[in-house]
Amino acid sequence: MPQVSADVHVPIPPELAFAVAQTTGEVRHRWDPFIREQHFVDGASEPGVGVRTFTRSSFAGPISPSMVSEYVSWRPPTSVGMTMVRGPWFFARFGAGWRFQPDGDGTLAVWKYTYDVRPAALQRIAHPIGQRLLGREISRRIEGFAAGCRDEVVLAAARADMARRAEADSSSKGGAA
Repeated sequence: MPQVSADVHVPIPPELAFAVAQTTGEVRHRWDPFIREQHFVDGASEPGVGVRTFTRSSFAGPISPSMVSEYVSWRPPTSVGMTMVRGPWFFARFGAGWRFQPDGDGTLAVWKYTYDVRPAALQRIAHPIGQRLLGREISRRIEGFAAGCRDEVVLAAARADMARRAEADSSSKGGAA
C-alpha cells in the first residue's frame, strides 16, 4: 500500500509532543488545519486501543469528507496508530500513525499515512494523485503540529491532559497520585 510521511523536530520532550498530537476539540483546531470537526464516539472520552473517533475534514466546509477511525495502538510517549473503520468511498483502506523519539534538545515526530484506493482498476492513476494530495496535506499538518508545539495554549492543554491521564492511571492501579 502507498505511504506518505512527514517529520519535524520540535523543541519539547517526547511525552509533551505525544500529548500535543493527541489534543482534541478547540485546542486541536489551533494547530491542525485539516480538521473541521473531531470527537470521540461510542461514549469514549479518552483515547486508547479500541476507541473510535469521528473526524470531518475542513476540505469543503460542512460537506467535507468524514471518517470514523479506531485506535489500534496506544503507546505513550512513543507511538500511536489508527485505522479507518468507515470513511470516504475512494479509500479502500486508510491508516495513520505517529512516532516520537528523543532528538537532541527535543523530539523527532514522524506522522505517516498508509492507504489504498478503490476501485482497484484506477489505482495506477489514483495512487500518484493520492501521493501528491496526501503528501501535501500531511506536510501542512505537521507544520501545524510544530506550531502547536510552540503555542502556550496548546502546550498548557497538553500538560493538563498528561496530568489527568497520569492521575487516572495512578488511580486505576490503586496508587497515590
